[in-house]
Amino acid sequence: MDDPELERIRQQRLAQLQAQHGGTGDPNHGKAQEEKMRAMEDAKHSILAQVLSQDARARLNTIKLSKPEKGTMVENMICRMAQMGQVGGKISENELIELLQSVNQQMPKTTSTVKFDRRRAALDSDDDF
Repeated sequence: MDDPELERIRQQRLAQLQAQHGGTGDPNHGKAQEEKMRAMEDAKHSILAQVLSQDARARLNTIKLSKPEKGTMVENMICRMAQMGQVGGKISENELIELLQSVNQQMPKTTSTVKFDRRRAALDSDDDF
């Protein structure tokens, strides 16, 4: 059952996958990266808690539920503004709405259309008799 050829192929494939994804083969490397990401998320959430009012925070969370990419973009933008000192006090819900409107104007509009192809002959049940 222990085939040296198969084991060699597995090792090569593992090395190839690690090279593609930037892995070092060190199991602690993934944990360190995960801890770093968690620390960055915690820092972002603490900045947002300091900068946004309760209503604005609720609206931003609602936006993140419906459009995660837009919510994340707005969160990052607010964090950058806070780090640069562009935020004077807490951002109210109305100020957040204005900020979202400016973001909506900058984002390209994606329109999606749904076309129904209704073929009356195929859907007509009167012909069954």
